[in-house]
Amino acid sequence: MKKNSIFNYTLENLEIFLEKNNFKKFSAKQIFNWLYVKNILDFDLMTNLSKELKTFLKENFEINELNLLVSEESNDGTIKLLFMLDDKKTIETVLMPQKYGQSVCVTTQVGCKMSCTFCASGLIKTERNLETYEMVLQILTINKILKDKYIDDPDNPKARVSHIVVMGIGEPFDNFKNVWDFVNIVNNGNGYKIGARHITISTCGVVPKIIDFANLNSQVNLAISLHAPNNEIRNKLMPINKAYPIEKLIDAVKYYVNKTNRRITFEYILIEGINDSEQNAIELAKLVKGINGYVNLIPYNEVEENPFKRSTKISQFFQVLKKLNVNAILRKEFGIDINAACGQLRAKREGILKNEI
Repeated sequence: MKKNSIFNYTLENLEIFLEKNNFKKFSAKQIFNWLYVKNILDFDLMTNLSKELKTFLKENFEINELNLLVSEESNDGTIKLLFMLDDKKTIETVLMPQKYGQSVCVTTQVGCKMSCTFCASGLIKTERNLETYEMVLQILTINKILKDKYIDDPDNPKARVSHIVVMGIGEPFDNFKNVWDFVNIVNNGNGYKIGARHITISTCGVVPKIIDFANLNSQVNLAISLHAPNNEIRNKLMPINKAYPIEKLIDAVKYYVNKTNRRITFEYILIEGINDSEQNAIELAKLVKGINGYVNLIPYNEVEENPFKRSTKISQFFQVLKKLNVNAILRKEFGIDINAACGQLRAKREGILKNEI
């Protein structure tokens, strides 16, 4: 029988499991400390655990790893990784060095069913949700890479992951429970201790789950992949809009902001001739008016199989928003030279993009 991964367990769930099997609850914190603070990935080396507990852990859990297939490093320091999972499926993870720390873009599904017309992730349909451990291992693996990179300076803040954006392949709110367990593990004070305000979850607009997320009343950030100022354009770009049109999405966003008192991010990819006109900017300004949030303008990463092109009017669009008193920023681009668009590396590996690796 296949053993469960120890990385599937939140601290609370591990405490419950240990108590049910007549072990002390506090041992869960010790195990978390070994795994996530001391980076010890062998139960036998966890010296403050009893012999009986070590035997029990080895009988019930495995400490697994991701199989790294491809690692590409950009001129700007961005590292894109392609992993193979136990069932031979592949996923991507991206490390993006920032001025404020090391940020990792985490994948939550194998493929994506949202079928956004501009996105490389949608070229391969959803095959399954990732388990919690498969998300945790993305962080663990990159922490290993950073530890090796800064082996002569282990106390350097750059030697560990400090920020997480759950914006990789897949729709996080389609995998709500596993994603939330992942957040609880990496945020836990006995584990990686990545602050809730340093974690952002992005959604295409799964309205019921936005409400559920708001009701958790956490400090984790929420980003909305908006990409259009009206239903006509958004219907063409994002099929989810037909189920949850902009009006319902904005109502859910307002509920989230009022419930949590947290600022929200509107992600807006600028595509030539589709959503980048002055009128589009004016519509967008009206749409987000009065909402505690900001617009993150993103240059489009072109995908050969899609007809869309990067906007040539990014600066003009930005200026219109600023004149209309919209809080907006231009996102810094990462890894332009290494298949930067989400899903590109995996799609090439699967032979779906023309120029296969």
